[in-house]
Amino acid sequence: MTMQLTASPDHVVRHEPAACRGCGHGLAGAEQTGMERRQVTEIPGVQAAVTEHQMIERECPCCGQRTKAQASAGVTAPVQYGPRAAAVATYLWHGHFLSRDRARAALGDMFGCAPSPGAIAAMARKIAGFISPAIDAIVKALLASEVAHFDETGFRVAGGLAWVHSASSGKHVLVTVNDKRGTEGMDAAGILPSFAGIAVHDAWAPSDTCTGVAAHALCNAHLLRELTAVTGTGTGLDKTWAQQAIDALITLKDAAAAARDAGRAAISPELLAGQEKYFRDAAETGIVLNAARRSKLQKKRHALATRMRDRAGAYPRFARNLRVPFDNNPAEQVIRMSKLRIKVSGCMRSMAGAETCAIRSYLATASRHDIGWLKALIRAAEGNPWIPGTT
Repeated sequence: MTMQLTASPDHVVRHEPAACRGCGHGLAGAEQTGMERRQVTEIPGVQAAVTEHQMIERECPCCGQRTKAQASAGVTAPVQYGPRAAAVATYLWHGHFLSRDRARAALGDMFGCAPSPGAIAAMARKIAGFISPAIDAIVKALLASEVAHFDETGFRVAGGLAWVHSASSGKHVLVTVNDKRGTEGMDAAGILPSFAGIAVHDAWAPSDTCTGVAAHALCNAHLLRELTAVTGTGTGLDKTWAQQAIDALITLKDAAAAARDAGRAAISPELLAGQEKYFRDAAETGIVLNAARRSKLQKKRHALATRMRDRAGAYPRFARNLRVPFDNNPAEQVIRMSKLRIKVSGCMRSMAGAETCAIRSYLATASRHDIGWLKALIRAAEGNPWIPGTT
């Protein structure tokens, strides 16, 4: 983005010409005939400041009782870091996925303040405790949503494998970590087992065990990748049935988008019925062509076509209910951040540390409400977290 001149700079430095460049005459007091503006945006040097709190004790001249003043709220230890320092450390560690050692180095370089890795972990745990009301509000909002996205992925913790589970809808995001991938991990997250709306997810089997949902909608982006693989590796009729299914999905996607843009509540019933039949016929053809399952590819194609036939209602649900999205990309975007953390700073050292990934829920939800991460973390570190639905 191109920088623009601001109308209200913080400082103004005037550069005056001393003498005429033509004849050398002095220009002090001469008429001003123009001005060129140039602005430099700079970050001022910042050094961590130490504030000493002295709790004065005095003896009553009347009764001799000694009374010591109380410290300010939050000042509880002989030496400690303040809420802004805690917020910045957590911002670097959980917001931008630096390791604790790198976060410590960054704080030292930028502010001359280098908390130990243990102190940074303690700061994050404290903030994670303070944001509990915000997490509760996120859970309530997700449970009340009509459509929600769900996904999971592996996450390295203490050298082993744990699982990140995500649930998101609109402006609300919940990220949880559990050492179980299946229904136990989903139950611990507390959303999908109690969710009564439309659950958007991939074709992962445990997601289908949640029978309380109004309906399941499967991710068509996943399906298109699988079908495209068939058209790229198959021959003859295998290419034909896979392409037929792709054409049906794309036609319905375009029709749904056109209906939403036009303010209509539904697409043409005739178009919907025709393309759904086109999709089912493609699945049936794929099953027949690969029924022998002699090779690994035939087995894979047969399983794909069978799933399409069995879930023929869940894949095109987006075309029957225009509030349902075509894919599960919002959930994958949330999960992708956990993968990015592993790439940048490696695994979490303990499950206790991984549990503070609830901070990701807080930050992601704050971002979707146009609340800056650092502002949200400072409020949390001060014991007054931002809560969705409040100012």
